[in-house]
Amino acid sequence: MGEEKSGLEYALSFSKDSVSPGRLKIFFGYAAGVGKTYAMLEAAHQAQKEGIDVVVGYVEPHARPDTLALLDGLEVLLCKEIDYRGIKLKELDLDTALQRKPQLILVDELAHNNAQGCRHTKRYQDVEELLQAGINVYTTVNVQHLESLNDLVSSITGIAVNERIPDHIFERANQVELVDIEPDELVKRLQAGKVYRERQAKQALQNFFTAENLAALREIAMRRTADQLNHTALQTGKEKSARAGEHILICLSSAPSNAKVIRTAARMAEAFHSGFTALFVQTPETKELSGENLKRLRSNLRLAEQLGAQIATVYGADPAEQIAEYARVSGVTKIVMGRMNHKQNLLTGKKSLADRLIELTELDIYIIPDHQPLYKKRMGRIRMSSPRFSWKDTAIMLLSLALSTVIALGFFWAGFSESNIITVYILGVLLTAVWTGGHIYGALASLLSVAAFNYFFTVPRFSFQAYDPSYPVTFLIMLCSSMIASSLASRVKAQARLAAEKSYYTQLLLESSQKFQKGRTQWECLHLAAEQLNRMYDRPILYALNEGEGTLHFRIEPKDENTVLAGLDSEDIGVAKWVQKNNKHAGATTNTLPDAKWLFLSVRGTQGVMGIVGIPVVGYSIPDAFEKNLMIAILNECGLSQERIQLQEERNRAELQAQSPIAE
Repeated sequence: MGEEKSGLEYALSFSKDSVSPGRLKIFFGYAAGVGKTYAMLEAAHQAQKEGIDVVVGYVEPHARPDTLALLDGLEVLLCKEIDYRGIKLKELDLDTALQRKPQLILVDELAHNNAQGCRHTKRYQDVEELLQAGINVYTTVNVQHLESLNDLVSSITGIAVNERIPDHIFERANQVELVDIEPDELVKRLQAGKVYRERQAKQALQNFFTAENLAALREIAMRRTADQLNHTALQTGKEKSARAGEHILICLSSAPSNAKVIRTAARMAEAFHSGFTALFVQTPETKELSGENLKRLRSNLRLAEQLGAQIATVYGADPAEQIAEYARVSGVTKIVMGRMNHKQNLLTGKKSLADRLIELTELDIYIIPDHQPLYKKRMGRIRMSSPRFSWKDTAIMLLSLALSTVIALGFFWAGFSESNIITVYILGVLLTAVWTGGHIYGALASLLSVAAFNYFFTVPRFSFQAYDPSYPVTFLIMLCSSMIASSLASRVKAQARLAAEKSYYTQLLLESSQKFQKGRTQWECLHLAAEQLNRMYDRPILYALNEGEGTLHFRIEPKDENTVLAGLDSEDIGVAKWVQKNNKHAGATTNTLPDAKWLFLSVRGTQGVMGIVGIPVVGYSIPDAFEKNLMIAILNECGLSQERIQLQEERNRAELQAQSPIAE
């Protein structure tokens, strides 16, 4: 660990203002064995002949003699060895590469997943950091590793690829070289043992490397290369189109098919050069997500962010109405949806989400077919929360039942009809549903109300028998009415809670904006942001100003949490400094230094990092999608306010210098 820290400290010593980003060249192929690494090494030798300082950071050690022979004459950095379950894994030594700082570095297999213990979980993040340090990079990748093409390639080959890169990495490449050979020639290479060993080659020829698969993948790779070549020229037009032309919307959910919907919509957005928004409709149901559903939802959110979607969140109990309203005010022109419960419920007459949207909007709606098992919700509109016993709620339910019975007895002695008495019990059920937490108490109140009505008011009285044959029907109607009334009251209460949360968060944003406008110093703006985050998450918040010397002087909110501040170790500070240098988020819940105890976020202005904010995650709940977006919005507002103050200070200093007398 000591070597790791020293390398990280050296990496952070570079001035962020004095280094221009490096250039990225991708050697792109449609399958393993087409010659990407060979072409990259040949290009490296040519660059070396031209006087460029070239270093091999990592080359995959395939058993390909012709390729490995090209390493002769090139400087090769030693790999970083990591112990994983008794196995020595070799990875790119990022810190050594940053310390060596060549003009050009070769990093094979861009889509590789790093072993646990590396700074980043993905190799493309290593490459991003090398580029940020001003180092040019040559790398390799296959078409099946592009995130937006994952479902398409999987449908062709029948094989799911786990190692993938976001499309924006491919798009940012300054040069893409398509390494292409005929599929027949690639098959001959496989049969000759030039790609894989004999046993592995035979298995590959029977599965992935069929003639049909290779031809289809080759066509996709050529088309994707052509799209990338046109990307830069179309970038300006794409921005205009995103503002005035097509705008594609998808809805985030925990459904298994949602990832395919996101990738399809991303490809459509690229083809149309349009805006791309991923909308999350937060309902009472989504608040109760847990386990695999919650994990899938978070994974889909990260996928949408990687593919360039703008994340938005709305509140409401009816997803169709919320989606339609958001689409109307946001200028959405197309909605992309997956196959999820799209059959009309014959018992309730409830229409599918797609049918509802067709009724509520005039937009183009695309349904993406999927071979995942049909994702089924629980029966009915009401999602019953897990019953939680509470003495207080139990007492409220029993008191409401007792009061209803007393009033009903008064009505009975006054000569009122049974329908009036039933109404009293339904009112009691409504009050129970409103005053207690959870559906279970409303349901119990409904059952007990029917039992009380039977005991006190049906003949024979003071027994649970009923002589009149019409009473069972009366009991059933009363029970159904009570249950419906209870569920409606619970739903109204949940909607009121969602509305209150939305109002609170909106007020928090407006309040933050107003406070930042009144901030007089950059430290004051950071302190105000930390106060707001402390109110949101109810946990201590670290904050530090980016003063440009590489050191960070952290303060904490609330101020009495000095023990937390004193408990920061060198690893925590190292994560914060990495964020300061790279202007990216890192730490817990991210793909960079994910084992950290804190989540560190950069406070961004238009010119760079204005400050650093740290949020503890270990021992606290993980912020959901909307809370994270709100947090970033507050920090961005803080960064702009800090930048305004900084510009004003510079303007004042310039005016003072202009007004000062010039010594003769």
